[in-house]
Amino acid sequence: MEYQTDLDHESGRTFKKLQRSQWTDHFLNVPVDELELDVIASELEAIKPNVRHMLMSSSKAEDHGSAKRKSLLIYVMISLGLAYHFEDEIEETVAHAFEKIDDMIADEHDLYTVSILFWVFRTYGHNMSSDVFKRFKGADGKLIDSLTKNAKGMLSLYEATHLRTTRDYIMDEALSFTTRHLESLAGQASPHLSRLIHNALGLSQHWNMEILVAMEYISFYEQEEDHDEMLLKFSKLNFKLLQLLYLKELKMVTKWYKEFEFASKLPPYFRDRIVELHFFVISMYFEPQFSRARIMLTKFYTILTIVDDTFDRYASISEAESLARSLERWAPNEDMDRQPNYLRFVFKFVLDVFKDFEREVGSEGRSYSVKYTIEEVSNQDL
Repeated sequence: MEYQTDLDHESGRTFKKLQRSQWTDHFLNVPVDELELDVIASELEAIKPNVRHMLMSSSKAEDHGSAKRKSLLIYVMISLGLAYHFEDEIEETVAHAFEKIDDMIADEHDLYTVSILFWVFRTYGHNMSSDVFKRFKGADGKLIDSLTKNAKGMLSLYEATHLRTTRDYIMDEALSFTTRHLESLAGQASPHLSRLIHNALGLSQHWNMEILVAMEYISFYEQEEDHDEMLLKFSKLNFKLLQLLYLKELKMVTKWYKEFEFASKLPPYFRDRIVELHFFVISMYFEPQFSRARIMLTKFYTILTIVDDTFDRYASISEAESLARSLERWAPNEDMDRQPNYLRFVFKFVLDVFKDFEREVGSEGRSYSVKYTIEEVSNQDL
């Protein structure tokens, strides 16, 4: 049984006892080779100029075919988790390509190409019209059935529909059309494309975590006959670097979490979720330059989790009111000294972590002050 009833003998209250995380202290014992991190980073820097050349060469040429090829390459780079390396170059390339949009799509009737162009331009804030998909409709005004013979094109159209607006009515139709047919197409496609289709039907690329998209797409891209070996190598090195960096961060936050000794300081009413919280933060910032932000946010969401569970799952009304007043004042309330040890521990934990934040950011010469009212904290969607 996942939960069981337990009794806090000090207070005489009952509460649901939550099990500890299955990860416990696992990542404290996972080795991370700092030298390997440095070697991979050096390899990436060595290859990076060549990848940049792939993207930027002839990007300003008048040939709209070149602009189309660059736009398709950008989609592959995004999917492989590489776009953050070339943010400025991609912005420039997409903006330049969009100036040629009419020429690019005038005679284009490949479903995959049109859908990917739509996805890329919409992703970077350029409002490519969904009317372009009318060319795939028959005389009856419906999307033609022959499209269902193109599994890769159907998947790209499905992904494109997730960047529709409320006025893109044809994309609503396309979403229904592709969803209805992709399941059967997956059974007929190659194994690597079939896996990509099933993943997309579970969660589209637009809504998925960038690092998870990259993990799946690297495997898919490797199986594509026309894949570029240099781009594949670059993406594998990039993913390995991120993986090692995440492990390093997990070791740090796990050690930090263990030092607070929550298990001995608090009744087991709280969610023990440090690893899961770090994973959640990766969904917001997956790039290596945000390592410190990930660590700080993981600590911050640990605060929110502990405080939220204290209010919702354990504290009495009087205890909750005392903690709320103390948090609103950012100082102990007049009756905090009379509160149970666990409540004083929670409040001190919150203050101590924010003091650490102030010291860390203050070391850069920047002022830093964050104070959450209890209403803001308790209303966080965890």
